[in-house]
Amino acid sequence: MRKLVALSAAALAALVTGCGGSSGGAATLNWYIFPEPSGSFAAAAKQCSAASGGRYNIVLNQLPSDSDSQRTQLVRRLAAKDSGIDIIGMDVNWTSEFAEAGWIKPWTGANKAAVTRGVLAGPIATATWKNTLYGAPLNSNTQLLWYRKDLVPTPPATWAQMIQEATALAKQGKPHLIEVQGRQYEGLTVWFNSLVESAGGRILSGPSTVAIGPAAALAAAVMHNVANSPGADPGLSNAQEDQGRLGFEKGDAAFEVNYPFVYPSALADTPKLAKVMGWANYPAVVAGRPARVTIGGENLAVSSFSQHPAAAFAAITCLVNAQHQTVDAVKGGLPPTLSALFDSPALAKAYPFHALIKQALQNPAIRPQTPAYSDISLAIQKGLSPPNAIDPSTIVKTLRSQIKAALSSGALL
Repeated sequence: MRKLVALSAAALAALVTGCGGSSGGAATLNWYIFPEPSGSFAAAAKQCSAASGGRYNIVLNQLPSDSDSQRTQLVRRLAAKDSGIDIIGMDVNWTSEFAEAGWIKPWTGANKAAVTRGVLAGPIATATWKNTLYGAPLNSNTQLLWYRKDLVPTPPATWAQMIQEATALAKQGKPHLIEVQGRQYEGLTVWFNSLVESAGGRILSGPSTVAIGPAAALAAAVMHNVANSPGADPGLSNAQEDQGRLGFEKGDAAFEVNYPFVYPSALADTPKLAKVMGWANYPAVVAGRPARVTIGGENLAVSSFSQHPAAAFAAITCLVNAQHQTVDAVKGGLPPTLSALFDSPALAKAYPFHALIKQALQNPAIRPQTPAYSDISLAIQKGLSPPNAIDPSTIVKTLRSQIKAALSSGALL
């Protein structure tokens, strides 16, 4: 019987270690984040683990590739108080939901100071809920206008100008398409939010106050006009970021609104096209009013159910440091959150458009901050899809109704 008890205890210890306990004195920290293809996250996990001197070992766990599936997997496990998650890679629009639910720990004192020092204001705002920091900004992202310099010597300053130039190119039989994200998914909400804020409006004026108004009508009109112009890609209503990249590389497009990953892709896949690939600020909605672009990115949070929270805070502080943000940017194409890195020679070489990215991150549009964001986004996607069927004269009333229903959980979306 004593032998059986001893064997059972040994087996239980091995099981606990395999499920996120400690191994050899080091705390096992399970880091869940999107699948980063360059290997920069894996390298950072390995280097931080080694630098901890045996305090912790970071195990990288990959979530699904799309944001909606990532959130679904995390929500199910966190709602069940799963202690097998220690470090959470959060999309910037999850902060308020996860914080309000009590699933992530706040950053305070020295820990907070360590991960906010030198960080741009936009990324910090995405990690903050009710004046409390809940995530450490790891990377950020913003869209630029990409265009063919051989077709368009001067980039258009507004969406209206871009449509006019695409129409003129079409009449000449030249590449003229406008690549943008028009599918019914999160990218459609991002496009709309950028247009609304660029027009001087907001989707929400508070966590539960709908602010849809004249600026939203202007934004919807832009989407309608793009989708019904000669510049509309035939696949616009099904286009996501990667479809836009491929469409531009194919050679049929003159314009593309997309994230910086399209530049290294063009260099690798179509070097001839990359030589005539220009970049400019996101187009304005109102002439003379600079655009405000919805920023993306990833924040790292400590799970409220982690068995090793102190070690997790320390590990995240290492993962988001300047060294690893530089590698993430240069190798993985993920713009940093530290202001000083935008002026570093390493980033300047990899990101010749770094000044435009920094400028956009200093005065960004933030997606509506509310625990009900996911339902609100679904409501917006439903109201605006497909873009070519938008009725600018009625869309404000439609969206206000659908967003109010989402806020009150009064509708199945």
